[in-house]
Amino acid sequence: MSDSELCRIQVVVLTTSSAEEDILRSYNLHANAYVTKPVDLDQFMTAVRQIDEFFLQVVGLPQS
Repeated sequence: MSDSELCRIQVVVLTTSSAEEDILRSYNLHANAYVTKPVDLDQFMTAVRQIDEFFLQVVGLPQS
């Protein structure tokens, strides 16, 4: 697999940090999304489902 193929992998940073420098660094390193992880389990599961829905059902991604 070449680097050009790897750039198509969607990167979601899921973290407990909401620090501006962490958010900025993640996007500077080409993250596609930055999500601050909720502490509550139900809210966490909702966030994971929303990420799944967004990247697997809503957006158009290249097939190859």
